Amino acid sequence: MWGRSHGTQNITWVSEFVLLGFSQTRELQQFLFLVFLFVYFTTIVGNLLIMVTVTFDSRLHMPMYFLLRNLAVIDLCYSTVTSPKMLVDFFHDTKTISYWGCMTQIFFFHLLGGGTVFFLSVMAYDRYIAISQPLHYITIMNIRLCVGLVLAAWVGGFVHSIVQLVLLLPLPFCGPNILDNFYCDIPQVLRLACTDTSLLEFLMISNSGMLVLIWFLLLLISYTVILVMLRSHSGQARRKAASTCTTHIIVVSMIFIPCIYIYSQPFTPFPMDKAVSISYTVMTPMLNPMIYTLRNQEMQAAMKRLGRCLVICNRD
Repeated sequence: MWGRSHGTQNITWVSEFVLLGFSQTRELQQFLFLVFLFVYFTTIVGNLLIMVTVTFDSRLHMPMYFLLRNLAVIDLCYSTVTSPKMLVDFFHDTKTISYWGCMTQIFFFHLLGGGTVFFLSVMAYDRYIAISQPLHYITIMNIRLCVGLVLAAWVGGFVHSIVQLVLLLPLPFCGPNILDNFYCDIPQVLRLACTDTSLLEFLMISNSGMLVLIWFLLLLISYTVILVMLRSHSGQARRKAASTCTTHIIVVSMIFIPCIYIYSQPFTPFPMDKAVSISYTVMTPMLNPMIYTLRNQEMQAAMKRLGRCLVICNRD
């Protein structure tokens, strides 16, 4: 639990953190384990189903579905950063995570979270091209550009995450070591540092909070422009494009609004913090596949074709 530095003074350093989780009541923990196990299982199945359907259905080999498949990959990985550890901890009275385990979780959490922010911008650009230049859409959104935009989103998430760690790693942690959460994240960890962190807090709010706030406003403006442009389209095409854009706006809001709440304000604890964290770390990766499939007739038709193919293959 504690280690010693090798400096001139014997200073006790934190070697692990204690996670308070959700509840200390055994019965409630068992119930929550079942709930979150179901959520995580649904997340895995839903996102894998999107990935498999888009990969094996040639009718979905289009830029929009290529991007949707990559979003499913991000959602699956994002949920896996926190959910397995959370599920295991339900069976332990004392929930601990090592210092380096905590830093690793923060790195991947912000890599995937930052990547999601940039990736949703790529999807908004895809819709803009599809609606503003429908005749040249396939030519503009070619496979090379799509791959480049996806890689750029991952690089953006990596840079964002590295900046967070560069600011966090030099901090001394000499106790206490209790995190009032079910995973490691910067607001809770920063409060435990044994030094004045007001400047770092400002820098991290600028890096995370202002990033998601400005990006959210830009995405809302972008989708507003796209919806205005739809006035020039025919009835059926307008309804289909409006449905797709509405789906994207719902997903963007589900991801960005909780992040703005967590990262755009001073890192002081509030009663709603844990519930808000659950919404975008656990629930949103599960809901995204449902939203995209329930509101997309092409995805529904492709899944039915995949189901029929599997039935025929099993018969043979």
